[in-house]
Amino acid sequence: MTDVASIPQERGAAARVEEIWIEPGGALRHYWRDLWHYRELFYFLAWRDLAVRYKQTVIGIAWAVIQPLLTMLIFVVVFNRLAHLKSTGAPYPILVFAALLPWTFFTSALTQASSSMITNSNMVSKVYFPRLILPAGAVIVALADFLLSFALLLVLMVIFQFAPSPRIVLFPLFLLLAVFTALGPGLWFAALNVKYRDFRYVIPFAIQAGTYLSPVGFSSSVVPEKWRLLYSLNPMVGVIDGFRWSILGGVNTLNPLYLGASILMTALIFITGLRHFHHTERSFADLI
Repeated sequence: MTDVASIPQERGAAARVEEIWIEPGGALRHYWRDLWHYRELFYFLAWRDLAVRYKQTVIGIAWAVIQPLLTMLIFVVVFNRLAHLKSTGAPYPILVFAALLPWTFFTSALTQASSSMITNSNMVSKVYFPRLILPAGAVIVALADFLLSFALLLVLMVIFQFAPSPRIVLFPLFLLLAVFTALGPGLWFAALNVKYRDFRYVIPFAIQAGTYLSPVGFSSSVVPEKWRLLYSLNPMVGVIDGFRWSILGGVNTLNPLYLGASILMTALIFITGLRHFHHTERSFADLI
């Protein structure tokens, strides 16, 4: 026989059933909770992209080493042999390659992140998950190539008998800065690509222009002092100078004012990109 006194308690327990609402574009505090909840999907998509990228390729993983190596040779010939620009405390090939590390990572991460929504359109249009996982996963894939290129830098240091600076312990901080520098515009372009497909033609041009506007083939010290602060508003200037300062040491200096300007621009682009992406992602499934 059922105890009558327990009936209201059972009804109350039934009334306390938790309701789960799946809604894109909600409050950011709930968005971070969803990102943590879907962390396994994040790992899976990053691993899938890595496997697909190198599957049935002739060169395979070696392309991550060959590309920056060939680019380094071109910059050495153009800026060192022809333009007669000098190095600052390190052999010129190492000076260039220390800058190519973050630049190659930035271009790869930006390109893949900006096209991540279009590439995964079937998934976006059929099931809900935090869309931020897609561009963020593209940045993680670019990090895998970065690690291979970093190993090549160590080989070059052995060949040129150049010891890294003790400041290399601060190198992970500048790598983290490079991640946010790539993810910020990646979020902007990923959202804009969904609605305006012609933005995919803007990205290669922006990357090509940025190659010459950033201190990849030369040192930032060649820029006149009166233009240095304005020049440092390019977020990649702070990243590249930070890489050289932490890895090469020597006479490579890092002005806190110029570094602060680059970090400020990185934070501004990332925050606005994240807010724009979060605000517009509710319409991705309809537009894509």
